[in-house]
Amino acid sequence: MKRAKKGQGAKAKLRDYFLANVGKVLDSSTLQQVADGSSEWARRIRELRNEQGMNIKTHNDLGELKPGQYILVDLKPIPAFERAISKETRAYVLDRNGFTCQMCGAVAGEPHPYDPSRKTRLHIGHIIDKSQGGTDDPGNLRALCSVCNEGAANITLERPTSDKLLAQIRRAPGVDQLKVLEWLMGKFPKQAMDLINKR
Repeated sequence: MKRAKKGQGAKAKLRDYFLANVGKVLDSSTLQQVADGSSEWARRIRELRNEQGMNIKTHNDLGELKPGQYILVDLKPIPAFERAISKETRAYVLDRNGFTCQMCGAVAGEPHPYDPSRKTRLHIGHIIDKSQGGTDDPGNLRALCSVCNEGAANITLERPTSDKLLAQIRRAPGVDQLKVLEWLMGKFPKQAMDLINKR
């Protein structure tokens, strides 16, 4: 396998590596190494596809690929998309989503629940990916943490219903149930007081 050149940024290294391996299935661990171990390697690949028009496919696009596998199908460019999300729109979406990841519930600035070694950083992600016709309209945008955003390209997940959430909470130990109660009372203090006063 050809290696990427030294002295380049992660995106440039990934681009060179894909170009040197057109038509070959590449796995995520190799690509992360090519990107010098950057935690943003998957995002850089999405940028190559969405902004530079590289015809990179994943298991979401091709059934024969497994999760974590990528392939640059050919050198024919696909329509590229610019980053057109304004600062105002980003601020609106983050505020609307309560500065909380809409996939895992991690809160900006707090230790990430799935990776406590790093603090949660939020990004703006598309619900319907631009490669599938999605727009930059706020209704198609959501806050995503960097952990979820790395694996969220072209994935649209439904939010859990209250019945599913309650089923999970009922299964949790009492200590965790109390943490959920504390969080809900902090998020909805007025409604919590109204419920207490009704008793």
